[in-house]
Amino acid sequence: MSLKTQLQGDLSLAIKAQDSLVSGTLRLALSAITTEEVAGKQARELTDAEIVNILIKESKKRKEAAEAFSAANRQELADKELAEQKVLEKYLPSALTEAEVDAIIKAAIEEAASAGSTGMKAMGAVMKIVQPQTAGRFDGSLIASKVKDALT
Repeated sequence: MSLKTQLQGDLSLAIKAQDSLVSGTLRLALSAITTEEVAGKQARELTDAEIVNILIKESKKRKEAAEAFSAANRQELADKELAEQKVLEKYLPSALTEAEVDAIIKAAIEEAASAGSTGMKAMGAVMKIVQPQTAGRFDGSLIASKVKDALT
C-alpha cells in the first residue's frame, strides 16, 4: 500500500472518528501532495520517497510556526502546530541517532579516501554518499558540520 493511500485511509478514519486535529492535518498534507503532483507541465504520480519529502517539509513548517507562535507569546497556537507536527511524524521514517550518523559519516569518509579523495577536498564526495542515507532522518546542516569536523 502506498503512503498516499495510507494517508487517505487514515483521513477517512479520522473523519469518521470526528478527530478534527488529525483530519485537518491530513487534509493539508494530502493537499500539498496533490499540488506537487499537478505542478509542472504534466500531472504525475509521486513515489513514496517524494511523498516523504513533502511530509518532511510540512512537518518543518509546523515546527517553525510553533517556534514563531511561542516567540510571540501565543502558546495555544504553538501547541496546535506541535500537535499537527506529531500527527505528520507518524508517517515519517524514524530519526537517526548521533551515533548512527557518525558511523555513516565514518564509512563515507573511508569510501571517499579509497577513491582518492582526502581532506576538505573530499567534502563533496562524502556528502554525496551520506545524503541519500540520511535524507529526512537527520538535519542536513548538522550533517554538513559533522562531516567538516571529521575531515579536518
